[in-house]
Amino acid sequence: MSVSERRKPEGKPPAPPPCEVGVLEHGKNGGIWWGVFLLTVTLTLGTRLYKVEKPNWVCWDETHFGKMGSWYINRTFFFDVHPPLGKMMIAGMGYLTGYNGTHPFEKPGQSYEDHSILGMRAGCTLIGCGIIPFCFLTVWDLTGSLTACILAATFLIFDIGIMTLNRYILLDPILLFFISGSVFSMFRFRTLVDRPFTTKWWTWLSITGTMLAGAISVKFVGLFVVLYVGIFTIGQLWDILGDMDKPLLYTVKHFCARAVCLIALPIILYITFFYIHLSVLSKSGTGDGFYSSLYQTTLEGNRLQNATVPAEVAYGAQITLKNHRTGGAYLHSHFHLYPEGVGAKQQQVTTYAHKDENNMFVIKKWNEEAPNITDPATEVELVRHGDLVRLEHIATRRNIHSHNQPAPVSKRHFQVTGYGENGTGDANDVWRLEILGGKEGDVAKTVVSKLKFHHYFVKCVLTSTTKTLPKWGFEQGEVACNPTNRDVNALWNVEDNIYPNLPNVSLSDMAPGFISKFFESHKVMFQGNSGLKPKEGEWTSQPWEWPINVKGQWFSAGEEMRIYLLGNPVIWWGNLVLLSIFVASYAYSSFKAQRGYAPADSAERQLFRSTALTAAGWLFLGWSLHYIPFYTMGRVLYYHHYFPALLFSSMLSGIILDFLIAELCSLVPENVKGVVFHFCLACIIGVSTYSFYIFSPLAYGMSGDDGYGRESNSTLHSLHWIESWEF
Repeated sequence: MSVSERRKPEGKPPAPPPCEVGVLEHGKNGGIWWGVFLLTVTLTLGTRLYKVEKPNWVCWDETHFGKMGSWYINRTFFFDVHPPLGKMMIAGMGYLTGYNGTHPFEKPGQSYEDHSILGMRAGCTLIGCGIIPFCFLTVWDLTGSLTACILAATFLIFDIGIMTLNRYILLDPILLFFISGSVFSMFRFRTLVDRPFTTKWWTWLSITGTMLAGAISVKFVGLFVVLYVGIFTIGQLWDILGDMDKPLLYTVKHFCARAVCLIALPIILYITFFYIHLSVLSKSGTGDGFYSSLYQTTLEGNRLQNATVPAEVAYGAQITLKNHRTGGAYLHSHFHLYPEGVGAKQQQVTTYAHKDENNMFVIKKWNEEAPNITDPATEVELVRHGDLVRLEHIATRRNIHSHNQPAPVSKRHFQVTGYGENGTGDANDVWRLEILGGKEGDVAKTVVSKLKFHHYFVKCVLTSTTKTLPKWGFEQGEVACNPTNRDVNALWNVEDNIYPNLPNVSLSDMAPGFISKFFESHKVMFQGNSGLKPKEGEWTSQPWEWPINVKGQWFSAGEEMRIYLLGNPVIWWGNLVLLSIFVASYAYSSFKAQRGYAPADSAERQLFRSTALTAAGWLFLGWSLHYIPFYTMGRVLYYHHYFPALLFSSMLSGIILDFLIAELCSLVPENVKGVVFHFCLACIIGVSTYSFYIFSPLAYGMSGDDGYGRESNSTLHSLHWIESWEF
C-alpha cells in the first residue's frame, strides 16, 4: 500500500463523495481494502473473546447488570437509573443461552459455579466487537484514506481499556455499540448528499435514527450523540436552505424527512422499549418502594395489587407513610441511636425505599393511647384535617419527635427522632395533620390524600430532605423538620392501612395506565440519577483525570486472578498529543484562510488537507460533546464515563497521523516516499502492539504470583509508571 492509496474525494468539500466500500483509487486494489477490513474484524474478535470465560466469578458491575438480567428472566420488578434496553438485551442473551435467572449476583468475587452465565458475558463482548468496524468505516467515509482507517482501528484494537470494558456483563459495550453505530450511519448518510430521497438515502437515515434510539435507551448519556447528530443535521439543512437553485419546499421536504427518521422514529422506538420493559416486569420486587402507591397496584404479588384497604384513616390504624415526591421512600425507624455529636442521642428516624416492618406506625390522638382495633366494640374515630396526632413506631414503641437540635445533614432543619417508652413521650411528639387542599372536618384518605405533619411547638414540617445519611445511618434517607412550611418534600400519603373495623375498598380501581407509568418511571430515574453521590469509602474520579489516565478501576481484586481497567497509556497519551496538534493545525489553517494567504500547494493537496481537517473537526466536536459536559454534573462520576469520548479521540488520532505522515512524505524525495511511509506506519503499529502486549495482563488477568506493580520484586513493577495506578 502506498501513500497514494486513498479514495479521492470528489464533489465539493467537506463531504466526501458517494463511493462503494472497497473501491480505492481508480477502482484498483479493492482486495486490499477488504483484506485490511477483515483483518481488523479478526483481530477485534480474537483480542476480545480470548479467555472471555475467565474469571469465573462476578466482576465489578456485573453484580448489578447480571442481577437485573436475572430479574427480567424472572419478570421481577426493580428500579434502576438507566433506561431498559441494555438490560433487556443482557437478559435476552442469558435466556437464549440457557441461563435460568437463579444466580444471586450478590457481590463481586462470587463464583458463577455451574450457572450458564457465559452467554451473557460473551454476548456483551460480541456486541462490543462491532465498535471497531463501525469506527473503521466512519473514518473511511470521512476521509477515504485506508491509512487513517488502519491507524484508528489499531488504536482501538490495542487499547486494553476499551477491550476490558467490553468483556463483561455491562451496559458499556452495548452503549458504545449504539454510539459508534450512530456516528457511522450518520457519516454514511453524509456520503449520499447527492442522492437525496433514494432508497439508500432513506435506509441510512432510518438506520441513524434507530441507532440513536438504541443509544438513548441504554443510558441517558446517549443524549450526547443525539446532540451530535442534531448539530450535523442542522448544518446539512442550513446548506440545503442556502442552495438558491432549489425552491423552499425542497428544504421543507428535507426537514420533514429528518424529523420523521431522526425524531419520530427514535421516540417511537424508545417508548416501545419501555412498553416491553413495563410489560415484562410484572411481578413485585425490590424496586416497588421507589414508585408511588398507585403504581404498585399494577404489580403482581405487591400488597397493594388487588388489595382491599379501608378508604379512610382512623385512630389506632397501623399505617405506612410514603413520601409523596416521585421516588419517595417510606418513613422508617429502628432501634439504633444517633451517634454522639449528632443532635440528641435518640432513636434514628429515616426514609427507606424498601418494604419493611420498621416502616409501620400507629396513628394516635395527641392525648390518648391507641384504641384496641381488634375489638369489634371499639368506636371508630376518623382522622381529620387539622387534628393533633402522634405517630408511634410499632416495633420500638417510640413516637416521632422533633426539637431544637440541628438535623444530622441538613443543618438548617431540625432533628427528627424516636422518643419515649411504650408509646409515652412528651409534648414534642405532637403534630398537626394537614390534608393538602383540605378544609376543617375533611377525612384523611388512604393513598389519595396528601398529608403534611406540622410540629405543634417547633413550627416546622416533617420532611424527607433527599439527602443520604452516613454509614452510621445505614446510608438511608435523612428525615428532618423543615421550618419552611412550603417544602415540596413534606407531603406524605398513607399506603398500608390496617383497621379491621372499617369497610375496605379495592385499590385496583385506581391503577394507572401505561402513559402514567411511563412518565413516573422517568421522574424516578431522573431523580435517582441526580441523587447519585459517592458513598463513604467509594473510589471515584474526576473528569480531568480521565484523558491522562491518572488511575483506573478494579474489576476483580481477588488473589487468584486480578483484572484492572486501565487505558493503554501509550495510546491515551498519544491521543492527547494528537488532539493538541489538531487544535493548533486547525487554528493555523483558519488564520491563514482569514488573512487571505494564497496556498502554494496543488489543488489536490489542498483538498486532502481540507478533507483531513474537516473530518478531524467533526471528531473533535464528538469528543468535546462526550467529555466536557461531565464537568457540569453534580452526580458521582467514574473512570469508565470517558470511553465514549475515547472513540472519537482515537479516530481523530488516526486521521491526524495520516495527515502528518503524508505531510512528511511530501518533504522527501519521490524515490524514498514509500520507505518513509511504511517505516512510519510500521513504527506506530509496532509501538501500539507492543504496549498492548506488555499491559495485556491487566485485561486478561494477573495472578497472585505476579504481585502488585508497586512492589519492587513484582513482575509487573516495570509497568507501574504512575504511583496512582493501583495494580
